[in-house]
Amino acid sequence: MHLLLDTCALVFFVEDTGQLSNEAMGHLTADDAEVYVSAVSIAELACGQERRRIQLTLHWKQWWAEALRRNGWECLPISPEIMAEAWSLPGTLHGDPADRLLVATARIERMTLITTDPRLLEYPHLTTLC
Repeated sequence: MHLLLDTCALVFFVEDTGQLSNEAMGHLTADDAEVYVSAVSIAELACGQERRRIQLTLHWKQWWAEALRRNGWECLPISPEIMAEAWSLPGTLHGDPADRLLVATARIERMTLITTDPRLLEYPHLTTLC
């Protein structure tokens, strides 16, 4: 299964908060798991830590590098195709740019988005795990 972590799920997994379901954790830790993160999460981590909305054990830049290195995750860039998809998604999705980019990335790359965000879990044009 190809999995994309949203920023909160990324933090919950790395910090081992217990906020992801057993099902999501099982998929993320499976030997054949293909787990990806999006470059948009860099901005969300940086802004969140700066505004004190996210508590990380290290400065966001070091935390990010260590999380990718330790878990072997690949960071996907935000391509022009993803940008175009983010603002032409079917149906109704809220206007948060980061969430739109994550949804678009998951759709373009045919991935399951791991998220705890109820708005994303309810979006019918996306495969999700909580």
